[in-house]
Amino acid sequence: MWEYHYGGTPRERPDGSATERQWAEYLYNRPNIAGEQTEWWYHRSACKLWFLVRRDTRTNQVLETKRVGE
Repeated sequence: MWEYHYGGTPRERPDGSATERQWAEYLYNRPNIAGEQTEWWYHRSACKLWFLVRRDTRTNQVLETKRVGE
C-alpha cells in the first residue's frame, strides 16, 4: 500500500445545469502539463488529510505543500 494517493488537479465542479458533455469533460479530460502544476494528494497511512502540492511533473520535484485553507 502506498502512503500517499494522487487526487488530481483542483478543478471547479460543473453546476446543476451542466450538460452531459460538460460532465464528461470534467470527469475524463484532465490536464497533462509538462511543468509546474498544483495537485491534490491524500496522506492515507497517517494523518488522513487531503492537501495541495505544487510539483514539477518533469522532474517530480515537490516545490510547495499546503493544507486546505492556508
